[in-house]
Amino acid sequence: MSISLIAIIAVALVFGGLAAAELYARHRAEGILTSVAQCIVKDGVNVSFAVNPPFLWQRLTDHYTNVTVSTDGNQVQEAKGMQAEVTVEDVRPQGTSDSKGTIGALDATLTWTADGIKNTVAANLPGVGNLVTGLTTDPVAGTLLLEAGSITVTAKPVVADHKLQLLVVDLAGPLDKDTVQAALDRLTSKLNDNYPLGIHADSVEVTATGVVGKFSTRNASIPQSGTDASACFAGL
Repeated sequence: MSISLIAIIAVALVFGGLAAAELYARHRAEGILTSVAQCIVKDGVNVSFAVNPPFLWQRLTDHYTNVTVSTDGNQVQEAKGMQAEVTVEDVRPQGTSDSKGTIGALDATLTWTADGIKNTVAANLPGVGNLVTGLTTDPVAGTLLLEAGSITVTAKPVVADHKLQLLVVDLAGPLDKDTVQAALDRLTSKLNDNYPLGIHADSVEVTATGVVGKFSTRNASIPQSGTDASACFAGL
C-alpha cells in the first residue's frame, strides 16, 4: 500500500508539474503574441493557442497548429472602428537568414462600422474632411452614402487585384468625381499597403451596420530583424 501510495503521489506530481508548465508556457507565449498583434493593429487584442495538441508539444516540435486573435474593435491601424477576427494555422518558427519562420495560412474577418468608416474618411479626405457629418449603408445596392456639407458621395466597396477599393459611383456637390476618387484611392492604398505578411483582400460585403471584408495570406514568411517590416515581430 505504501509503494502504491508513493507511486500515486509521484504520478500526481508529474502530471501537476506538466500542467503547471503547460499553463505557464501558454501564458508566456500568448503574452508575446499579444504584444506583436497589438503593435500591428494598434489596438487591444486577445490571443489564444489551440488546446490540442498541448502547447508544450507544439513548443517542443516548433509547430503551432492554430492561433486565434480577436481585437477590441477600436481600430485596425488607420481604420477607425474596425474589428478583426483572425485565425493563424501551421506556424513554424524555424528561422533562416531572411525569415523568422513561416505561417501556412492566415484568414481574417475585418468588420468596419459605418461610424468608423465615416471617421476614417473624414480624417483622410483633404479639404472637406472636417465637413463630413454622416455615413449610411445600402446593403441591397452594396454602397455607402457619405455626407459632407452640400456634398454627397455614393461609393461602392470592391476588391480588385486582391486590394480593397472604394469606387465613386455617384457624386452631388461642387467637387468633381476625379478629385474625390483620388482622395479615396489614397486612403485605400494606405490601408492595403500597411497589412503585413502579404495579407490581401478576398471579398467585401456591405451590411446594415458597415462593411465586412475577408482577408488572407498563404505560406507567408515572418520578417527577420533588420527589415522595415520587422519592428512588430522583433519580440518573437
